Amino acid sequence: MEKGWSGPPYDPAKLAAYLGMRVVPTENVADARTVPLRDNQIQIEFNPNKPKARVRFSIAHEIAHSLFPDCLETVRHRHPTSDQRGDEWQLEMLCNLAAAEFLMPLGSFPDFKGETVSIDRVLELRRQFEVSTEAVLLRVVRLTEAPCAMLAVSKRGIGAHNDRYALDYSVGSRRWKLAMASGTLLPRTSMVAECTAIGYTAKGAEEWTADLPKFRIECVGVAPFPGERFPRVVGVAQPCSEIATEPARLSFLVGDATAPRGDGHRIIAHVVNDKTPNWGAGFGLAVRKKWPGVQDSFRTWAISTPNALKLGNIYHIQVDEKTTVFQMVCQHGYGPSPMPRLRYAALKTCLDQLADFAKEIAATVHMPRIGSGQAGGAWGLVQQLIDEVICARGFPVTIYDLPQNAGVVPGQQQAGLFR
Repeated sequence: MEKGWSGPPYDPAKLAAYLGMRVVPTENVADARTVPLRDNQIQIEFNPNKPKARVRFSIAHEIAHSLFPDCLETVRHRHPTSDQRGDEWQLEMLCNLAAAEFLMPLGSFPDFKGETVSIDRVLELRRQFEVSTEAVLLRVVRLTEAPCAMLAVSKRGIGAHNDRYALDYSVGSRRWKLAMASGTLLPRTSMVAECTAIGYTAKGAEEWTADLPKFRIECVGVAPFPGERFPRVVGVAQPCSEIATEPARLSFLVGDATAPRGDGHRIIAHVVNDKTPNWGAGFGLAVRKKWPGVQDSFRTWAISTPNALKLGNIYHIQVDEKTTVFQMVCQHGYGPSPMPRLRYAALKTCLDQLADFAKEIAATVHMPRIGSGQAGGAWGLVQQLIDEVICARGFPVTIYDLPQNAGVVPGQQQAGLFR
């Protein structure tokens, strides 16, 4: 850094040059590799056709191999986990962690004093630095002054408890005073089981053992150990006693809104249009595929009821003892349009009825980012309406993003209005 290395993002090729390593692009490698040369020199070869972020991390990963005393004994390939032999994956994981340290050098992180550690913030930093979620969490807990711990758990299928997650390791912040032993079994009902795919997030409070306090936990699914079927889960825990009570608010999770989280009765709300009772795109299509009877019931209602599809109308049907699907007619027409098809006044009318219905059946409210997809509405305004109409009445709302749609940090848009 004294020589002018700067970022983020930090260029690992410049670090390699500073360390006297040649970095050579070649299409003859699947990803990247280190090749020992004469005079104890190392050459890093990488595939330039890979995505830019992948190339950066691969070069940093190969630099990490130079930290080990046997790095000159053989060519080291950055294999996918399916091609790794024996316990080679352990060395590869260590090199991944070291690569993350190279790409997040000391002094490059923001000041976390006074900032609450959240999984959303961690995922934002992961994208900014182009490193792993696990590496960001390790760095954050070292920097924050909040009493919290970084957790890594997995479902390794070992012994009699192969249906439960166990704590692989934890790293506490400077104000964290609790000891959590590796191997601690989590309750079968732990929310970490909700992270059923890489990128899925979960948030909430739970108690693991009698000698540990109740935690507020936020976590995310990451790549599994080689040969394992279930994702590993990493996250952050904070004692609930250290967290001020908050009013009902929007929570953002990465996951599937057709599989809402939590206990009790759950309402899944979505937007439909005023021209046809058939759902052929967007979230309506996902609902139709999972519960064909919901589409059939809605179609029957729309055909048999005069003015059923009038903007501002609602319809709902219970699909099981804990789930109700709630349609809101607030999109004018369907298909491509130069102007948004969402009608905000109609949406507010529907949300008022949704809040009344949630109160009537004592249910929680769940939805995708309604109105901002096929309907073309502005999510910032939609979010404000949800907050003012539903959350202000004391009902928390959970918003779901699928992993491929979670490029923007959930909840951060127009943060000044909603935080």
